[in-house]
Amino acid sequence: MKISRRDFLKWSVATAVALNLDLDMGKVNTVLAAETDPPVIWLNGAGCSGCTISTLNVTNPTTIDDVLLNKISLKYDTTLMTQSGDSAIQTLDQAANTYNGQFILVVEGAVPTGASGNYCIIGEQNGSPLTMQQAVLKYGPMAKYVVSAGTCAAFGGVSAASPNSTSCQSVETLLSGQTANPVINLSGCPVHPTVMVQTLLNLILTGMPALDSQNRPTQYYGTALHFNCPRRGTGSAGQPGVYGCYKSIGCKGPGCENVCSTMQWNNGVSFCTISNYPCIGCANSTFPTNPLC
Repeated sequence: MKISRRDFLKWSVATAVALNLDLDMGKVNTVLAAETDPPVIWLNGAGCSGCTISTLNVTNPTTIDDVLLNKISLKYDTTLMTQSGDSAIQTLDQAANTYNGQFILVVEGAVPTGASGNYCIIGEQNGSPLTMQQAVLKYGPMAKYVVSAGTCAAFGGVSAASPNSTSCQSVETLLSGQTANPVINLSGCPVHPTVMVQTLLNLILTGMPALDSQNRPTQYYGTALHFNCPRRGTGSAGQPGVYGCYKSIGCKGPGCENVCSTMQWNNGVSFCTISNYPCIGCANSTFPTNPLC
Protein backbone atom coordinates (compact mmCIF):
# COMPACT_ATOMS: atom_id res chain seq x y z
CA MET A 1 0.00 0.00 0.00
CA LYS A 2 1.32 3.42 -0.96
CA ILE A 3 0.88 6.33 1.41
CA SER A 4 1.65 9.96 0.80
CA ARG A 5 4.35 11.85 2.66
CA ARG A 6 1.62 13.95 4.26
CA ASP A 7 -0.32 10.93 5.51
CA PHE A 8 2.86 9.40 6.91
CA LEU A 9 3.61 12.58 8.85
CA LYS A 10 0.06 12.83 10.15
CA TRP A 11 0.14 9.24 11.38
CA SER A 12 3.56 9.82 12.94
CA VAL A 13 2.34 12.92 14.78
CA ALA A 14 -0.80 11.14 15.96
CA THR A 15 1.27 8.20 17.23
CA ALA A 16 3.71 10.51 19.03
CA VAL A 17 0.85 12.33 20.73
CA ALA A 18 -0.78 9.04 21.77
CA LEU A 19 2.50 7.82 23.25
CA ASN A 20 3.24 11.19 24.90
CA LEU A 21 6.50 11.56 22.96
CA ASP A 22 8.28 14.84 22.28
CA LEU A 23 8.19 16.10 18.69
CA ASP A 24 10.41 18.71 17.08
CA MET A 25 7.58 20.61 15.39
CA GLY A 26 10.05 22.89 13.65
CA LYS A 27 11.54 19.99 11.74
CA VAL A 28 8.13 18.52 11.04
CA ASN A 29 6.90 21.84 9.65
CA THR A 30 9.99 22.15 7.46
CA VAL A 31 9.39 18.75 5.91
CA LEU A 32 5.85 19.81 5.10
CA ALA A 33 6.91 22.85 3.10
CA ALA A 34 7.95 21.18 -0.14
CA GLU A 35 6.81 22.76 -3.40
CA THR A 36 4.35 19.90 -3.90
CA ASP A 37 2.43 20.74 -0.73
CA PRO A 38 -1.04 22.24 -1.12
CA PRO A 39 -0.44 25.98 -1.32
CA VAL A 40 -1.87 28.99 0.44
CA ILE A 41 -3.81 31.54 -1.60
CA TRP A 42 -4.29 34.88 0.14
CA LEU A 43 -6.98 37.30 -1.07
CA ASN A 44 -7.21 40.91 0.09
CA GLY A 45 -10.64 42.55 0.31
CA ALA A 46 -11.95 45.63 2.10
CA GLY A 47 -9.32 46.14 4.77
CA CYS A 48 -6.09 47.92 5.65
CA SER A 49 -3.62 45.06 5.03
CA GLY A 50 -2.93 45.13 8.78
CA CYS A 51 -3.23 41.37 9.09
CA THR A 52 -0.60 40.90 6.38
CA ILE A 53 1.69 43.35 8.17
CA SER A 54 1.07 41.56 11.46
CA THR A 55 1.91 38.20 9.87
CA LEU A 56 5.15 39.62 8.46
CA ASN A 57 6.21 40.43 12.03
CA VAL A 58 5.89 36.87 13.27
CA THR A 59 8.67 35.54 15.52
CA ASN A 60 6.90 32.54 17.07
CA PRO A 61 6.87 29.72 15.96
CA THR A 62 9.42 31.17 13.53
CA THR A 63 10.20 34.25 11.45
CA ILE A 64 8.48 35.20 8.22
CA ASP A 65 11.45 34.38 5.98
CA ASP A 66 11.45 30.83 7.32
CA VAL A 67 7.66 30.66 6.97
CA LEU A 68 7.71 31.65 3.31
CA LEU A 69 10.86 29.75 2.32
CA ASN A 70 10.50 26.57 4.34
CA LYS A 71 7.09 26.19 5.93
CA ILE A 72 4.29 27.05 3.51
CA SER A 73 3.94 27.44 -0.24
CA LEU A 74 2.34 30.87 -0.71
CA LYS A 75 1.18 31.07 -4.31
CA TYR A 76 -0.80 34.29 -4.35
CA ASP A 77 -0.78 37.41 -2.19
CA THR A 78 -0.87 40.75 -3.99
CA THR A 79 0.80 42.51 -1.06
CA LEU A 80 3.86 40.26 -1.19
CA MET A 81 4.18 38.90 -4.72
CA THR A 82 6.18 40.58 -7.48
CA GLN A 83 3.66 39.71 -10.19
CA SER A 84 0.79 42.02 -11.01
CA GLY A 85 -2.02 42.38 -13.51
CA ASP A 86 -2.91 39.47 -15.79
CA SER A 87 0.14 37.47 -14.70
CA ALA A 88 -0.91 37.57 -11.07
CA ILE A 89 -4.51 36.60 -11.78
CA GLN A 90 -3.32 33.74 -13.98
CA THR A 91 -1.15 32.52 -11.10
CA LEU A 92 -4.16 32.69 -8.79
CA ASP A 93 -6.39 30.71 -11.14
CA GLN A 94 -3.70 28.17 -12.01
CA ALA A 95 -2.91 27.47 -8.36
CA ALA A 96 -6.59 27.07 -7.48
CA ASN A 97 -7.24 24.70 -10.39
CA THR A 98 -4.07 22.68 -9.88
CA TYR A 99 -4.81 22.18 -6.18
CA ASN A 100 -8.61 22.12 -6.40
CA GLY A 101 -9.93 20.72 -3.13
CA GLN A 102 -6.51 20.87 -1.46
CA PHE A 103 -5.37 24.47 -1.03
CA ILE A 104 -5.89 26.84 1.91
CA LEU A 105 -7.70 30.07 1.08
CA VAL A 106 -6.92 32.98 3.38
CA VAL A 107 -9.19 36.00 3.10
CA GLU A 108 -8.17 39.32 4.63
CA GLY A 109 -10.72 42.09 4.85
CA ALA A 110 -14.49 42.05 4.53
CA VAL A 111 -16.19 41.42 1.19
CA PRO A 112 -18.14 44.31 -0.37
CA THR A 113 -21.35 43.07 -1.98
CA GLY A 114 -23.01 46.38 -2.83
CA ALA A 115 -23.13 47.53 -6.48
CA SER A 116 -22.67 43.88 -7.53
CA GLY A 117 -19.37 43.77 -5.67
CA ASN A 118 -17.83 46.52 -7.77
CA TYR A 119 -16.57 48.46 -4.75
CA CYS A 120 -13.64 46.03 -4.62
CA ILE A 121 -12.02 44.89 -7.88
CA ILE A 122 -8.97 42.66 -7.47
CA GLY A 123 -8.11 42.19 -11.17
CA GLU A 124 -9.49 41.02 -14.48
CA GLN A 125 -10.39 37.61 -15.85
CA ASN A 126 -11.22 37.09 -19.50
CA GLY A 127 -11.27 40.83 -20.03
CA SER A 128 -13.86 41.51 -17.33
CA PRO A 129 -13.36 42.95 -13.82
CA LEU A 130 -12.99 40.31 -11.11
CA THR A 131 -14.60 41.51 -7.90
CA MET A 132 -13.57 40.34 -4.47
CA GLN A 133 -17.07 38.94 -4.07
CA GLN A 134 -16.72 36.88 -7.26
CA ALA A 135 -13.26 35.67 -6.24
CA VAL A 136 -14.37 34.49 -2.79
CA LEU A 137 -17.45 32.80 -4.22
CA LYS A 138 -15.33 31.11 -6.90
CA TYR A 139 -12.31 30.01 -4.91
CA GLY A 140 -13.92 29.45 -1.48
CA PRO A 141 -15.78 26.29 -2.53
CA MET A 142 -12.63 25.03 -4.28
CA ALA A 143 -10.50 25.30 -1.14
CA LYS A 144 -10.04 22.55 1.43
CA TYR A 145 -9.88 25.15 4.20
CA VAL A 146 -10.97 28.79 4.28
CA VAL A 147 -9.39 31.07 6.87
CA SER A 148 -10.70 34.54 7.70
CA ALA A 149 -7.69 36.62 8.74
CA GLY A 150 -8.73 39.37 11.11
CA THR A 151 -12.03 40.73 12.41
CA CYS A 152 -13.07 42.36 9.12
CA ALA A 153 -12.96 39.02 7.32
CA ALA A 154 -14.33 37.09 10.29
CA PHE A 155 -17.20 39.34 11.34
CA GLY A 156 -17.26 42.42 9.10
CA GLY A 157 -15.32 44.60 11.52
CA VAL A 158 -14.50 48.20 10.68
CA SER A 159 -15.24 47.63 6.99
CA ALA A 160 -18.85 46.67 7.75
CA ALA A 161 -19.43 49.29 10.45
CA SER A 162 -22.53 51.46 10.16
CA PRO A 163 -23.62 52.82 7.76
CA ASN A 164 -21.84 50.11 5.72
CA SER A 165 -22.46 51.88 2.42
CA THR A 166 -20.62 49.18 0.46
CA SER A 167 -22.65 46.34 2.04
CA CYS A 168 -19.58 44.53 3.33
CA GLN A 169 -20.10 40.99 4.59
CA SER A 170 -17.98 38.51 6.49
CA VAL A 171 -16.46 35.60 4.60
CA GLU A 172 -18.51 33.13 6.61
CA THR A 173 -21.76 34.90 5.73
CA LEU A 174 -20.91 35.07 2.02
CA LEU A 175 -19.82 31.41 1.81
CA SER A 176 -22.52 29.97 4.06
CA GLY A 177 -23.05 26.29 3.19
CA GLN A 178 -20.58 26.37 0.27
CA THR A 179 -17.28 25.25 1.83
CA ALA A 180 -15.82 21.80 2.40
CA ASN A 181 -15.11 22.65 6.03
CA PRO A 182 -16.35 25.42 8.33
CA VAL A 183 -14.75 28.81 7.71
CA ILE A 184 -12.09 29.35 10.39
CA ASN A 185 -12.30 32.81 11.95
CA LEU A 186 -9.06 34.29 13.29
CA SER A 187 -10.41 37.52 14.71
CA GLY A 188 -8.39 40.45 15.95
CA CYS A 189 -7.55 43.84 14.50
CA PRO A 190 -5.12 42.65 13.39
CA VAL A 191 -4.91 38.90 13.91
CA HIS A 192 -1.96 37.94 16.12
CA PRO A 193 0.95 36.72 13.94
CA THR A 194 1.49 33.53 15.93
CA VAL A 195 -2.21 32.67 15.69
CA MET A 196 -2.13 33.25 11.93
CA VAL A 197 1.01 31.30 11.13
CA GLN A 198 0.54 28.42 13.54
CA THR A 199 -3.05 27.92 12.38
CA LEU A 200 -1.83 27.53 8.80
CA LEU A 201 0.85 25.07 9.87
CA ASN A 202 -1.64 23.13 11.96
CA LEU A 203 -4.06 22.89 9.04
CA ILE A 204 -1.30 21.45 6.85
CA LEU A 205 -0.15 19.02 9.52
CA THR A 206 -3.21 17.93 11.48
CA GLY A 207 -6.28 19.40 9.77
CA MET A 208 -9.25 21.24 11.26
CA PRO A 209 -8.82 22.63 14.78
CA ALA A 210 -11.48 22.56 17.47
CA LEU A 211 -13.66 25.65 17.03
CA ASP A 212 -15.80 27.71 19.39
CA SER A 213 -19.34 28.88 18.68
CA GLN A 214 -17.94 31.67 16.48
CA ASN A 215 -15.75 29.30 14.45
CA ARG A 216 -12.55 30.45 16.18
CA PRO A 217 -9.89 27.92 17.25
CA THR A 218 -10.39 27.19 20.95
CA GLN A 219 -6.62 26.93 21.27
CA TYR A 220 -6.43 30.73 20.99
CA TYR A 221 -9.90 32.02 21.77
CA GLY A 222 -10.92 30.34 24.98
CA THR A 223 -9.95 32.78 27.73
CA ALA A 224 -10.84 36.41 28.34
CA LEU A 225 -7.89 38.81 28.29
CA HIS A 226 -8.78 40.07 31.75
CA PHE A 227 -8.12 36.66 33.29
CA ASN A 228 -4.38 36.83 32.51
CA CYS A 229 -3.96 40.60 32.48
CA PRO A 230 -1.12 41.78 34.77
CA ARG A 231 -3.24 44.85 35.64
CA ARG A 232 -6.02 42.69 37.07
CA GLY A 233 -6.47 43.42 40.75
CA THR A 234 -4.06 46.37 40.79
CA GLY A 235 -6.72 48.93 41.64
CA SER A 236 -8.94 50.98 39.37
CA ALA A 237 -7.43 53.55 37.05
CA GLY A 238 -9.67 56.55 36.50
CA GLN A 239 -8.36 57.35 33.04
CA PRO A 240 -6.05 56.02 30.31
CA GLY A 241 -2.37 56.65 30.84
CA VAL A 242 -2.56 55.96 34.57
CA TYR A 243 -1.26 52.70 36.06
CA GLY A 244 -4.02 50.33 37.14
CA CYS A 245 -6.95 48.24 35.96
CA TYR A 246 -9.17 49.87 33.34
CA LYS A 247 -12.25 47.73 33.86
CA SER A 248 -14.14 50.56 35.56
CA ILE A 249 -13.67 52.90 32.59
CA GLY A 250 -14.87 50.50 29.92
CA CYS A 251 -11.97 48.15 29.23
CA LYS A 252 -13.36 45.27 27.17
CA GLY A 253 -10.78 42.77 28.36
CA PRO A 254 -13.27 40.95 30.62
CA GLY A 255 -15.41 40.13 27.59
CA CYS A 256 -12.81 39.71 24.85
CA GLU A 257 -11.15 36.36 24.15
CA ASN A 258 -7.76 36.70 22.50
CA VAL A 259 -4.08 35.96 23.15
CA CYS A 260 -2.93 39.52 23.87
CA SER A 261 -2.34 39.04 27.60
CA THR A 262 -0.55 35.70 27.15
CA MET A 263 1.45 36.04 23.91
CA GLN A 264 1.49 39.86 23.83
CA TRP A 265 2.68 41.80 20.75
CA ASN A 266 5.89 43.03 19.12
CA ASN A 267 7.90 39.96 20.02
CA GLY A 268 6.15 39.58 23.37
CA VAL A 269 6.89 43.15 24.48
CA SER A 270 3.50 44.68 25.17
CA PHE A 271 -0.23 44.94 24.56
CA CYS A 272 -2.97 47.53 25.12
CA THR A 273 -3.45 47.54 28.89
CA ILE A 274 0.20 47.41 29.88
CA SER A 275 0.69 50.30 27.45
CA ASN A 276 -1.76 52.16 29.70
CA TYR A 277 -4.83 51.96 27.48
CA PRO A 278 -8.04 49.92 27.86
CA CYS A 279 -8.68 46.91 25.64
CA ILE A 280 -11.00 47.90 22.78
CA GLY A 281 -12.28 44.36 22.19
CA CYS A 282 -11.02 44.16 18.63
CA ALA A 283 -11.43 40.36 18.46
CA ASN A 284 -15.14 40.53 19.28
CA SER A 285 -17.83 40.01 16.68
CA THR A 286 -19.35 43.36 17.74
CA PHE A 287 -16.18 45.37 17.06
CA PRO A 288 -16.28 48.29 16.47
CA THR A 289 -19.05 48.91 18.98
CA ASN A 290 -19.92 52.41 17.79
CA PRO A 291 -20.69 53.53 14.22
CA LEU A 292 -17.82 55.20 12.43
CA CYS A 293 -18.54 58.70 11.16
